[in-house]
Amino acid sequence: MIKRLLIIFTLLLTAAIFARLVVNYNEHGELTKLAQRYVGQGPAELGAANLVTAVVVTYRGLDTLGEVTVLFISAAGAGLMLRRRERPQATASPVEKKPASEIVETAAELLLPIIFLFGVYVFVNGHLTPGGGFQGGAIIAAGSLLLLLALPQATLRHRLISITESLSGFGYVVVGVLGVILAGGFLDNRIMSLGTFGTLFSAGAIPIIYTLVGLKVGSELSAVLDRFREPD
Repeated sequence: MIKRLLIIFTLLLTAAIFARLVVNYNEHGELTKLAQRYVGQGPAELGAANLVTAVVVTYRGLDTLGEVTVLFISAAGAGLMLRRRERPQATASPVEKKPASEIVETAAELLLPIIFLFGVYVFVNGHLTPGGGFQGGAIIAAGSLLLLLALPQATLRHRLISITESLSGFGYVVVGVLGVILAGGFLDNRIMSLGTFGTLFSAGAIPIIYTLVGLKVGSELSAVLDRFREPD
C-alpha cells in the first residue's frame, strides 16, 4: 500500500512540474544575439547550408569532442561489464541457435546494405540536410542490430570494428588539432576550401569530420549491441 501511494505521489508531483512548465511557457519571438550572429554570419563563415551542423561541429567543436568521449566511455564500460567469459568445459552446455526462416534471411540480406548506405548518406550530407555523424552512426548500428536479430548465427568482425573505431577517433582528433594550427580553433572546418555553397564538396572539412564521427559512432554502438548477446 505504501509503495503504491509513493508511486502515485511521484506521478502527481511530476505532472505538477510539467503542468507548470506548460502553463508558463512563452515562445520567444526574437532570436538571441548569439543566435542572430549564427544565422547571419554562419553560412558565409563556414559554408554549411545546415546551420545546426555549423554550430555543433565548428562553433561548439569542444562540446562535440566531449560527446564523442562520453560515447566512447559508455561503450568501453559496457564492454567491460558485459565481456564474455569462457565457461568451464565440464559444465559447458552449448546453446543451439535456431536459424531464421528463409524469408527473414533474404529480407535481412537485402535490407542490410540499404541501411548501411542510408547511414553513410546521412553523415556525408550532414552539412547540407538534417542529420550528421551521430544520426548516421546510429542508423549503421541499427543495421548491425538487424543482422544480429535476423541471423543469430552471424558474427561481427571485432577486429575490423576495433580498427575502424580507433582510426576514426584518431582522425577526428587530428582534424581538430589541424583546425587549431591552420585555422581559428579546434575542429575549425576552414582548414580546407569552403567550396561552392550548397554542394556536396563544400563546408570545408565538415564532411570529413562527420564521416569520421559516423564511423566511430556506428562501430561503437555495433560493438555494444554485440556484447548483449549471450556468450557462445
